[in-house]
Parts: sequence; structure tokens; C-alpha cells
Amino acid sequence: MKASDVRAKTEDQLREDLEGLKKEQFNLRFQRATGQLENTARVRQIRRDIARIQTILREKRMSDNA
Repeated sequence: MKASDVRAKTEDQLREDLEGLKKEQFNLRFQRATGQLENTARVRQIRRDIARIQTILREKRMSDNA
């Protein structure tokens, strides 16, 4: 997920994406704990996507308040 793609979305869409990513992160944690996780790089990718969305959501909120 690129930052330009994320910036093009509305806040509601970003919140939905964030919720979905957090659910996926939760499932990946369980898979890792049980030894079923095959794509270990996905954990890092999800974590970065979550951070990217949170950062852009904050930027949007700050620009609305200014």
C-alpha cells in the first residue's frame, strides 16, 4: 500500500482499512504462535501499513483543525 493511495481515500475508508488490517494482524499473531504462519514478511508489511494509515489519518485531522 503506497502513501499516495492512502491519501486518496476518505477518513471513513481509512478507518475501515485500519480495522481490517488490525484483524489480519491479530490472526497473523495467532498463526505465528501456533506455528502455522507461512509468510512471515506479511507481519512486517501489515505493521507498516497500519502505521502509514494512522499517520495519514492524523495528518488529515490536523489539517482540518488548522
